[in-house]
Amino acid sequence: MKPKLILHPSFIFVFFLVSTNTPTYLCEDDAHYTNCGSAFTCGNTNLDLRYPFSGGNRDSYCGTEKLTCEAGVPKITINGIKYRILDWKNTTQTLTMARDDYWDGICVSDYKNNTFGNTLFQYDHQDNDLGDVNLFYCPSNSPSLTLPTAEFGIDICQAQHVYSTLVPVPSYTGNCKVVVIPIFLTRASLVSENKTSEALRFGFDLKWMGDYGECQKCSDSGGECGVDVGDGEFQCFCVDGPRSASCTGKSNNVGLIIGATVGGVAVLVVILGCGYFMVQRRRKIYNKSRSMELFIAPTSSGDTFASTTNTSQSLSSYQSSKSDPVARSYYFGVQVFTYEELEEATKNFDASRELGEGGFGTVYKGKLKDGRIVAVKRHYEINSRRITLFLNEVQILARLRHKNLVTLFGCTSKHSRELLLVYEFIPNGTVSYHLQGRSSKSTLLPWPIRLNIALETAEALAYLHANDVVHRDVKTNNLLLDDQFLVKVADFGLSKEFPDNLMTHVSTVPQGTPGYVDPEYHQCYQLTYKSDVYSFGVVLVELISSLQAVDINRNRSDVNLANMFVKRIQNQELHELIDPCLGFEKDDATRRMITAVAELAFRCLQQERDMRPSMNEVVEILRGIKRGGVGAGEETEILDIRTDEVILLKKAHSPVSPDSVVENWVSGSSVSNSS
Repeated sequence: MKPKLILHPSFIFVFFLVSTNTPTYLCEDDAHYTNCGSAFTCGNTNLDLRYPFSGGNRDSYCGTEKLTCEAGVPKITINGIKYRILDWKNTTQTLTMARDDYWDGICVSDYKNNTFGNTLFQYDHQDNDLGDVNLFYCPSNSPSLTLPTAEFGIDICQAQHVYSTLVPVPSYTGNCKVVVIPIFLTRASLVSENKTSEALRFGFDLKWMGDYGECQKCSDSGGECGVDVGDGEFQCFCVDGPRSASCTGKSNNVGLIIGATVGGVAVLVVILGCGYFMVQRRRKIYNKSRSMELFIAPTSSGDTFASTTNTSQSLSSYQSSKSDPVARSYYFGVQVFTYEELEEATKNFDASRELGEGGFGTVYKGKLKDGRIVAVKRHYEINSRRITLFLNEVQILARLRHKNLVTLFGCTSKHSRELLLVYEFIPNGTVSYHLQGRSSKSTLLPWPIRLNIALETAEALAYLHANDVVHRDVKTNNLLLDDQFLVKVADFGLSKEFPDNLMTHVSTVPQGTPGYVDPEYHQCYQLTYKSDVYSFGVVLVELISSLQAVDINRNRSDVNLANMFVKRIQNQELHELIDPCLGFEKDDATRRMITAVAELAFRCLQQERDMRPSMNEVVEILRGIKRGGVGAGEETEILDIRTDEVILLKKAHSPVSPDSVVENWVSGSSVSNSS
């Protein structure tokens, strides 16, 4: 028999009295607190721009530094010069920005130098990576200056020659106008000659020199930081109104205290009314999860990994008794968070904190109480499919540590309201976003960085294979970039561990993303390490072409990028696929390296898995290409495939092109977006 909830008549009377007579203002948060609690919104930016910034959806009292949003890009104007905001680090109050007027090229009409002397933004003189590029705009008919080698070359701007150099400005500049712009020396060194604008788009760092300690104290007390628009002094906006420092201490608003007391009684009545329904809902979910018979075993300590071979047994331990404090604190050596902790960290999963969305759910940016910035993956619902993906990532990532794998900080318990995974926050988006999401701005990933991305991804996959794991969803959407453009491989929901006694393959239903799935895996249901190699081959083609793996807007025969690539190779038309921004036609060294990578991609994309290299071989080849050795020493014009071997030839025959990887197949388990 189901229990019945009986409400005392006095509770019903109090609830009716409170709900009809309590003043509305006693239930509302202070407008300053509410407004300044939201980050500056602009396009699809994931930057957490709060204090000291205002503008747009943040009123002037939210901060002294005013921002604007133009074409989906946050911008700030300092001493008459407009800058694009590329990054903001709250922990160090460091702003990364680039000159807006130099974003599309160095041919400008107004020659302005940066000035920050009278602002709170200053150069970090301890940053040894920060330098200056000097742009000399000299009339073409004027006597040339005696300048050292121009590191970034010489450009032509109408009737002017523009010399770009890192050397200090000489005392005599003749008729030349000089503009000095800060740059990151390390990143600038990666660009090729005559790419000054490319180097400038990396931007430079400034530190905000205001007293951020005040804001930290306010934030720790539950308030939102802002300023008094009258005198510019710091203000801490609390739920019940502004304070000078923090929200701790007693409030003078007696009405609010009375209202809160009366409101508490009303809340109690509501809780009693909802309690019954919540108990029934939890009982239903619990019974449903019990019927799934999927389990996970907790570790005996927070630092060890408990391997499991039976999914049913593992989830049972994951739902083990709440009386065990270790089981409630750690699983497989990773921390267990409460739903409330992560709800607070993401500001109640605020839409402005969304980093990405896919078939599994949504990823949010959050800040833990210990100050760590994290990415929180929130599964849409609790069912057998979601639980499998959830547990798979926990089990695999908990035992793996590699500089190019995203780090799993923790997860929620199975008893939580929702399935949540907590990762390190990777600030620079996905490789896919940089290749295709920026349209003509793909030059933000010059060739040296793309080659590094290929090598680091290969090293991460080789590490997985050495640890008996097949990723099974290798794609540019699952390759994240940090602020130094280093790769972090992510999304292990579809990954598969190979049993120790199985050396050849695992028979399983094909899963993955269309355009990346190994055709032999798709046809034979046999998953091997070489399945990752095929997907990595597609990634290589994306890196040299900046094209999507699947694009229905292309010709029918070219919808699948892997097929299009093989066909271009067979027709000796590789050059038609290369991203023109990479300098393939202009620079011999770049052409040799890109051709060598194309050769490697061709080997990875062979229909028969035995003809593909291992990931260890791939790593060695890419290292050789980067050094200018293996695969890059000789220029190869074309590639050819025969039935018994792969041969690199000066001239190619034209064998039949491979079958489509995804034609007539729709994967119901594809994870199509970044994690």
